[in-house]
Amino acid sequence: GFQLVSSRGQPPMCFLLVQPPWESVDLVPGGDRQSPINIRWRDSVYDPGLKPLTISYDPTTCLHVWNNGYSFLVEFEDSADKSVIKGGPLEHNYRLKQFHFHWGAVDAWGSEHTVDSKCYPAELHLVHWNAVKFENFEDAALEENGLAVIGVFLKLGKYHKELQKLVDILPSVKHKDMLVEFGSFDPSCLMPTCPDYWTYSGSLTTPPLSESVTWIIKKQPIEVDHDQLEQFRTLLFTSEGEKEKRMVDNFRPLQPLLNRTVRSSFPHDYVLNIQAKPKSSTSQVPP
Repeated sequence: GFQLVSSRGQPPMCFLLVQPPWESVDLVPGGDRQSPINIRWRDSVYDPGLKPLTISYDPTTCLHVWNNGYSFLVEFEDSADKSVIKGGPLEHNYRLKQFHFHWGAVDAWGSEHTVDSKCYPAELHLVHWNAVKFENFEDAALEENGLAVIGVFLKLGKYHKELQKLVDILPSVKHKDMLVEFGSFDPSCLMPTCPDYWTYSGSLTTPPLSESVTWIIKKQPIEVDHDQLEQFRTLLFTSEGEKEKRMVDNFRPLQPLLNRTVRSSFPHDYVLNIQAKPKSSTSQVPP
């Protein structure tokens, strides 16, 4: 069964039909650093100490595309520091393990994170692990500072030439458990040009929901066209021979921020705007 979930006081377009995986999982008490969250622009804190993120991926480490019954994963060879990110909020190098997407049944929603309650039609997650502190991805995924995930919003716009290479291979992983080789792909082609990001500490958004993730959410979305997103929606949650269930709305509902701070790598001028208004005769300090 489907469950209609209201996403914490969001506009009606964000009333979400959530896939069954969450019916059981969300009954499990989570911690207080769960993901995804609604990023409130004016509540984020500019941290001038946040360095730019350095991304260096080696296209030859790309292995295959796999339908895991929840999304499609593009997996990478991670036995050495070949495809890594560093800088930003991170102390160490983190190795790329896989990337995947979350998307909606229609273009009005689909992203896991939202910005000022705005949903995007899809969100890309590039999942990295800390190979300095941990032996393997599985260990890192369960521990604090184990993972770093870059989130990139997809918005409707012009055709994305590089993404198309991936879209073209989707029919061959239509059903759950299908896997197809996919060599030589550089995921940095899916990054926006603007370096600005938000960062906060959170969790995986799929089981085991461990609070091991430093999230790095890019401010600028990338553009894809409607037909490219439609191709995501032709995938199935189900294995061959089972009753077909379209792979859509594979995102987790928003979680409360609680006592966390979202930092931004860029200054924003909300406060300046308030102060720039003409002063009234009684000089009041802005709230």
